[in-house]
Amino acid sequence: MNARKHIECEQKRFGKLINFRLPSKFMNVGITIAALSIVLMFVRAYALEGEAPWLKLLLQKTLLIGLLIMSISKDKEEDEMTITLRSQSYAIAFVIGVVYALVMPYIEFGVDSVVKSNASELKNLGDFQVLLFMLMIQLLFFHNLKRFR
Repeated sequence: MNARKHIECEQKRFGKLINFRLPSKFMNVGITIAALSIVLMFVRAYALEGEAPWLKLLLQKTLLIGLLIMSISKDKEEDEMTITLRSQSYAIAFVIGVVYALVMPYIEFGVDSVVKSNASELKNLGDFQVLLFMLMIQLLFFHNLKRFR
């Protein structure tokens, strides 16, 4: 009996975690954070003199936070179909992100070899690049799946 209660409690916890969504008004918050981060990235790159690696890292993290907030925000009309489309978009983004992380270093190596005529070393993608790509793919596919349902 005690084991059954424990299993039910764990199922409730997983259910809360899986079904966690921010209210729909957070979509605008996420858009604002992401847009502001992108604008400040351009300002940092073209208007500020000198290197500020801490600022670059901060802007990258805030861009990821903005996209994550957009990704986990509810729609104004959240129903079972929307939940299904959201989970499908996460699955698609995961698969495409893994393929991207595996293939992109070889593409960059090939382009470097052709352009620079001397083969440089194989580079791994950074966490920011992979996470940014996956969040953008998830948002793109989710909104396209919603539009074509």
